[in-house]
Amino acid sequence: MWKLVDGKLVQTTDKTRVKFRTTISKSILEELESLAKEHHTHMNYLLETGLKRVLLSGVISFNKKSRPKDRIHYKTTYDKDLLQAVKEFAKENQLFINDVIEYSVKYIDFENVKNASYKHRIE
Repeated sequence: MWKLVDGKLVQTTDKTRVKFRTTISKSILEELESLAKEHHTHMNYLLETGLKRVLLSGVISFNKKSRPKDRIHYKTTYDKDLLQAVKEFAKENQLFINDVIEYSVKYIDFENVKNASYKHRIE
C-alpha cells in the first residue's frame, strides 16, 4: 500500500493484515489459483469473500470424515479482524481453521472480490 505524505508517495505495510500459515487441500489451492487468474485477483482475496459469507450465515455443515488427504502448507495474509472472527467461529463449531477456510471456497463472492492491484492502492 502507498500513502501520500507531504506530496510524496511512501510505501507502507497494511497494518490491518496479518500473516497466517495453515494447511489446505492442494486441489483446492490449484482451483483457487485458476479462479484468481480468471478474476484478476489473489487467492487470499477470494478466500476472504467466502469466509465473510460463511461468518454472516453463522452456520457450517462440515463432515470431519471428509477432510482432504492432500493438504499442504499455505501461507498468506488475511484481514486481522476477519481472521480473528474465523478463529472464534472454528472454535465454537469445534473445527480447525483450515476446515472453515476450505469450506468457505463454496461461498466465494466474485462480485465483491478485491482486484489484484488493491495491495498497491494509494491512501
